[in-house]
Amino acid sequence: MEETISLKDVLATLRKRLWLIVAITLGATVISAVISLFVLTPMYQSTTQILVNQQSETTQYDPNSVRTSLELINTYKVIIQSNTIAEPVAEQVGAGLTAGEVSAKIGVNSQENSQVVEISVKDADPALAASIANTTAKVFQETVPELFGTNVENVSILSEAQAANDPISPRTTLNIAIAFVVGLMAGVGLVYVLDYFDNILETEEDIKRHLELNVLGSVTLMDLEKEAAASSAATRRLTQKEQQQYEQKAQ
Repeated sequence: MEETISLKDVLATLRKRLWLIVAITLGATVISAVISLFVLTPMYQSTTQILVNQQSETTQYDPNSVRTSLELINTYKVIIQSNTIAEPVAEQVGAGLTAGEVSAKIGVNSQENSQVVEISVKDADPALAASIANTTAKVFQETVPELFGTNVENVSILSEAQAANDPISPRTTLNIAIAFVVGLMAGVGLVYVLDYFDNILETEEDIKRHLELNVLGSVTLMDLEKEAAASSAATRRLTQKEQQQYEQKAQ
């Protein structure tokens, strides 16, 4: 027997346990909002930019110099996040941070074939994030000549980091939207799982569809309490009527 499912059956299944879908969706949305607003710590990011330029004795454009600068950038990325830079930064910034904590907050990025390097710092304190980023750039600028044994300064600071006004995480609106969609999908999925394992035949249509049998009759469920109350009321009315008839005959 090949069973087909119509759109009407799908809607009926969803309508049957609509309360469950609404409860799961609403619950997931509320939990996400509470966690995003009251549990997760807002994080701020500040970014400073430095220019890596391999200087040469000539003032003309030198492709070899640019190529060398690009090759140095990968080396500079490692140096920026090393203890060589993190230790003096931690000392200058203060705030009780260790070199490892400072290094963990620093991110280094550069665009492909670009001599500009971005130093980004994430922290719960926007002012501290900007301070770490700017101090890292200055310490790196001062340390590079010492590391490479040259007095030529080939690192320039293009822009200083500023304290951010808005946090980059958590993204409350996005988190709530994702939780709503996930909760809705989970609710719908759970409804169909429960319906799949539900083998109770509740209506005449269920019997015809699943057993292919014709219904010859049905037994109506009776509410015994209501029936007893109705019977008691009818008995009282009958007793009152008989009492009235007896009184009329006696007169």
